Amino acid sequence: MHLPEPDFDPEPVAPPARKGGRDRYLDLLRALALVRVVLYHNFGWFWLPIVFPSMGVMFALAGMLMARSLGSRPAMGVIRGRLRRLLPPMWLFGAIVVTAQLVDGWGPDADGHPGWWWGELTFWILPLSTPPYANLLHGFSGHLDHTWAEQIVVPLWYLRAYLWYVLLSPLMRWALRKQPWLTLFAPLAISIAMNSLFADQDFVYGRVWENATDFTTFGSCWILGMAYQEGVLKRIPQYVVPSIAPLVMVAGWWYLHTRPVDPSSPTDIESWPIAQALWSLGFVAILLHVSPSWEQWPRPLERWNGLVSLLNARAVSVYLWHQSALVLAIPLIDPLWTVDFVYKHMQWLLTSQWFPLMVAVPLIALLVLLFGWIEDVAAKRRPRLFPYPRRKRGRRRAAI
Repeated sequence: MHLPEPDFDPEPVAPPARKGGRDRYLDLLRALALVRVVLYHNFGWFWLPIVFPSMGVMFALAGMLMARSLGSRPAMGVIRGRLRRLLPPMWLFGAIVVTAQLVDGWGPDADGHPGWWWGELTFWILPLSTPPYANLLHGFSGHLDHTWAEQIVVPLWYLRAYLWYVLLSPLMRWALRKQPWLTLFAPLAISIAMNSLFADQDFVYGRVWENATDFTTFGSCWILGMAYQEGVLKRIPQYVVPSIAPLVMVAGWWYLHTRPVDPSSPTDIESWPIAQALWSLGFVAILLHVSPSWEQWPRPLERWNGLVSLLNARAVSVYLWHQSALVLAIPLIDPLWTVDFVYKHMQWLLTSQWFPLMVAVPLIALLVLLFGWIEDVAAKRRPRLFPYPRRKRGRRRAAI
């Protein structure tokens, strides 16, 4: 199973005090998901997806926004708008990453099928399936790990899944209105069937199985977000969600702990689609049930407005480039081992998992500064290098 990553399709922001403005609670969830993704990719802590299942949360938020847009605009226009926001940042990322791979020795003969290589490059334009990348490279004369490309493209699975959800959202919304509960639980049921009865078929069906696994694992979360926006959840008694959602999570927890595992390492929920689907669905249902719908920040959270607003404004860029920053942090740290003073007195820092993160965070900021403007262009906004909210005349401005 792939590593998790978050949604990033924030709508234009209205002043927070104005009715109908941006829901800061949802912005907070999106920001937390981005931070958790970076932490997970740096530390690999197995408990992070349990404490906060970012992917389920972010797909639910995206489904909610998609349903909101479909309720006010024609379906084809909504799909075009979502693709316009999604694809240009990926094209810029792909142009740089593919060029770097070519310079480092990648080419049509890398996989032994030149014809397939050229054809699969189209997935860098429209990611209906995983774009091709090199498994082993020269590492720019040993400065990078030979698998640097494989590490950098990890987040692309999310764009692929997101694209399929966007394309199928009009159909899912129609089905939700006809048969809400059947539609909501259909992806979960399919995921259970796929991974119970045909667990080894990923070797047979390849890309089709890969797409289907991601779609069914988080499909119920996406539809749950749509159901929330459509008012489906409001039509059931208030006690239903807090009564059933924990049972769904318990089912996911039970499934996770009945899997065959390596006794020397904890079981990662990311490796088990059924457990992840159940846990994410229950977790998201609880979050939406308690949703406070903040048009303004609660006073204790006002201090985080700037960071949360910045992360929402540059969510695509943070998501796409954070793994590159983590990869680049290692060759920047390695030369410190040859510095006598650092080697003698600061080995604790060099061996700490926190040190690569400390180096990667400013690198993420730099990459966002260099490439984040493409998000403004894609959204037809005036390009900004650093969309951080500013105070004006003593009042906090709504940002993004």
